[in-house]
Amino acid sequence: MTLPQSGPAVEMSTGAAEYHAQHHLTGSTGSAETGAKAGGRRRRLPWWAEFPAMIVLGLAIALAVKTCLFQVFSIPSGSMENTLRIGDRVAVNKMAPLLGWEPKPGEPVVFKDPGGWLPVQPASGNAFSDAVGSALSFVGLLPPKDDNYLVKRVIATGGETVRCTGKTLTVNGAPIAEPYLHPGDDSCSGLDFGPVTVPQGYIWVEGDHRSDSADSRYHQGGPGAGAVPVSDVVGPTSAVVWPLGHLDWFGWVGK
Repeated sequence: MTLPQSGPAVEMSTGAAEYHAQHHLTGSTGSAETGAKAGGRRRRLPWWAEFPAMIVLGLAIALAVKTCLFQVFSIPSGSMENTLRIGDRVAVNKMAPLLGWEPKPGEPVVFKDPGGWLPVQPASGNAFSDAVGSALSFVGLLPPKDDNYLVKRVIATGGETVRCTGKTLTVNGAPIAEPYLHPGDDSCSGLDFGPVTVPQGYIWVEGDHRSDSADSRYHQGGPGAGAVPVSDVVGPTSAVVWPLGHLDWFGWVGK
């Protein structure tokens, strides 16, 4: 009685062993394949971690563009009409000075206030908005908050002599044609001056809206006798980038 019962018991044990062995191997193989696939798959960060990283990367790119390539400035007055209008956004090529560019007569440039050309701009009174605006200006997403920059057209450079009498502007005695002047204006617009010899390392600048521009002509009693140091020039005005209806390209004049 004992022997017949032991046979099937052995067979069942052997079958069970084979089953468990197969199941164990299959499970191990499946786990290894799953692990390999998981190891090859890039782990993605949650959105709340990726979003700040994208913002930081975007700000870094904007700062690099503003520092090395282009910077956008806003036109606050009509002194350069109709070439540049109030509210226009102009892109200034900051690479040009690094590549050997020097201001040339006839091209519009952006420069820092050489001293006393602009009134002091008061703060808005809202510390938070001032801080945010300053930060966005710093990285180049907004025009400079201090508004300490001007845009004018180069009339003469270091060593040249400029003079205006009647309606005629001359540089080194030669009359200068100015097709860019605001309609109704002439080169002198009622203000005769000169002759003035521009110091080396300086430029003489005037607005296209000659009758509405407080430019070199009106600052002859200040530093540089009205001329602007080349070291204060940010770069040439390359293009109007906003609004869309006034897009314009000036290029790199005199390159």
